[in-house]
Amino acid sequence: MARPSSGEAVRRDDVGMSASPSPATAIDLPAARASAIAPRLTALGARYDAAPVFPIESMKCLADAGLHRCFAPVASGGHDFGSVDAWHLCLFNVLRIIGRADLSVGRLYEGHVNAMILFDRFGSATQHHGLGQRLDAGAFYGMWATEPPPGVQMIGRVLKGAKSFATGAGGLVHAIITVQPEDGARRLIVVAADDAARADLSQWRVRGMRATGSGLYDLTDMIVAEDDLLGGPGDYDREPLFTTGAWRFTAVQLGGIEALLIETRKAMSDAARGDPMQRAKFADAVAATRTAYLWVREAALRAAREDADGPAFARMTRGVVERAALDVMELAARIVGTRSAMDGQRIDKISRDVSLYLRQGGPDYARDQAALTWLDHDAWGAEDTLW
Repeated sequence: MARPSSGEAVRRDDVGMSASPSPATAIDLPAARASAIAPRLTALGARYDAAPVFPIESMKCLADAGLHRCFAPVASGGHDFGSVDAWHLCLFNVLRIIGRADLSVGRLYEGHVNAMILFDRFGSATQHHGLGQRLDAGAFYGMWATEPPPGVQMIGRVLKGAKSFATGAGGLVHAIITVQPEDGARRLIVVAADDAARADLSQWRVRGMRATGSGLYDLTDMIVAEDDLLGGPGDYDREPLFTTGAWRFTAVQLGGIEALLIETRKAMSDAARGDPMQRAKFADAVAATRTAYLWVREAALRAAREDADGPAFARMTRGVVERAALDVMELAARIVGTRSAMDGQRIDKISRDVSLYLRQGGPDYARDQAALTWLDHDAWGAEDTLW
């Protein structure tokens, strides 16, 4: 996680944003900026869904609002939030606000924030300085770990292999990737991600999350410079940071669920509002959405404290959010009817996006591992243990 500075934040002129705010202001400012551009992101999201290409204008909106920088290391011009809890709660709100507007952009933004956290945790002073310069130009980063066998190898300082499901391949400026060196544990390196000749998006023919451009990115023969090495061997896999970080994508998913609830309420006719059966369905959707909210928010706070049971909490949260999303999608379809499946309807886009975004790797395994922890002890925490 990004650690707030105990002193004054580095002051830097952002793209569309002036000097870094005080800690008190920084807590609320990013969420306010995200809310201000949300209608524009929503409109652009519909356009990019219809003609799926990398959402350049949407990302520019984020950069113009300074949202590409605020969760970066303070040494790179990121905000000083004053406390780790405040940093996480602010990010929780920003991720779900962006997710409400457009889940494709939310996924891209969450990957960028992941990269900022890795820079903060493992980057050198030189790398922080270079990151700040690239953020000045409005750059966005990705985080790519998924790969087809045998994976990306680093032979000497030369790469061999490709990343799969690489979100933003060919559109993002840079990505942090995992590589396997000739000896030792895998490690992180920073690569250029905007080489269209290396990106293959031909297989990304999907119903939802179309604008993420999650394709294959060939890294073969790319040369790794010394400053491209981020941290040391095994750093990326360190717990609880590695698994607990899953809370961030659940926050984006939560935003999609919230958007679906909002649109369902809007779509309810007077007749539906006067029908106790329809109202009961709507009440169930509210309960599911707010249950997911409480779990994701708590998972964010566990991540802030680097709770030893944070991984179990994040794994359980994944399941809670998935169940809530499936329930709200079904309830929305039952309440709204045929219109919920019509092309061009926002409810249809949100449902398609949420359905695909839920397909994160190993959901059953994650839930099972969480259950093993809870069987051993109540991982909710010492403040309220049941056994």
